[in-house]
Amino acid sequence: MADADIIPIGTGGRPGRGTNRRTTPSAAARALANPATRKKKTPPPDGETGPGGRRTNGERSGREAAAGGVPDVDGPDTSGVEFGGLDFGALERAVRGFFGADGERRVAEWLAFLRRRVTGEYELDEFGYDADLNDQVLLPMLRPMVEKWFRVEVRGIENIPSDGSALIVANHSGTMPLDGLVTQVVVADHTGRPLRTLAADLVFQTPFVGELSRKGGATLANNDDAERLLRQGNLVGVWPEGFKGLGKPFAERYKLQRFGRGGFVSAAMRTGVPIVPCSIVGAEEIYPLVGNIASLARLLGVPYIPVTPFFPLLGPLGLIPLPSKWLIEFGEPIRTDDFADGAADDPMLVFNVTDQVRETIQQTLYTLLMQRRSVFF
Repeated sequence: MADADIIPIGTGGRPGRGTNRRTTPSAAARALANPATRKKKTPPPDGETGPGGRRTNGERSGREAAAGGVPDVDGPDTSGVEFGGLDFGALERAVRGFFGADGERRVAEWLAFLRRRVTGEYELDEFGYDADLNDQVLLPMLRPMVEKWFRVEVRGIENIPSDGSALIVANHSGTMPLDGLVTQVVVADHTGRPLRTLAADLVFQTPFVGELSRKGGATLANNDDAERLLRQGNLVGVWPEGFKGLGKPFAERYKLQRFGRGGFVSAAMRTGVPIVPCSIVGAEEIYPLVGNIASLARLLGVPYIPVTPFFPLLGPLGLIPLPSKWLIEFGEPIRTDDFADGAADDPMLVFNVTDQVRETIQQTLYTLLMQRRSVFF
């Protein structure tokens, strides 16, 4: 990495620093660090000493093995090395065990990330997107939920362009907008590109959530912002059902609500980018919505206060999503660059394309539901 040199833990720094600096502990140091394996010196047998009475290399290797160490063949050995009560070998094993085989690299990346945060060496774009924070913190935090909890299976990822703009349009469900976060992780991991999302006003009016959403790549769901993002060559995600899709009763699961006025279609037409339909199965079951505390929702100025089988009955524990099995399929792109100039201002044409996108997603949902073996497996 450009930001940090990777120095194996427990080696004492880079080889070559200083004068005659050792890159591994001496046999004597290893023996002192591990008194249990210390042995008394015995004179070498007659006729088996090297020049000047020194033992040969093979005999030194045997003595090092007896002292609890091994020759430095594949790299520095830190087993049993202690300094100030700290066992460097154990620390290195713990790092590799926790982070995997590339643990040292990941630790170095984290240290470089922290240095950039402290020194302010990171950038925000005009929408407040923080690519460094997104890559190093937000996506890694969400990835275990996507891979282990929901076990997301992805299909049709080749329909997302490897470069250039595209508008990804998906169904919305699940009481809480986790489907948007999961889609961001899936797109980033499978294409290597960030997904910039369009979110409702309420998201940015909520303390902390609004600022974090902007840093994660979200912006206000309006045509101006959508077109600016698309003209810049971004992948943009939109969930046209909005709160109507999120807050629909469990009995109406996987039945799409109205797709608004087709604003996302007109934005795609004006910029000439393809529309990629995205169908998500699994989100409906994470918080089965069986009721709504409407009076409290009006008092708080929110669309709904959900009642699920576990919330508010179990309190905070009821906010843990159920581990449903997710299927996400990206459909064939719908081109918009072959429409005539001014097509985005034709309400009937916009409505027809909107209905085409909606019907494509609905039919794909039915197909995926038939293919899913179980809600949770």
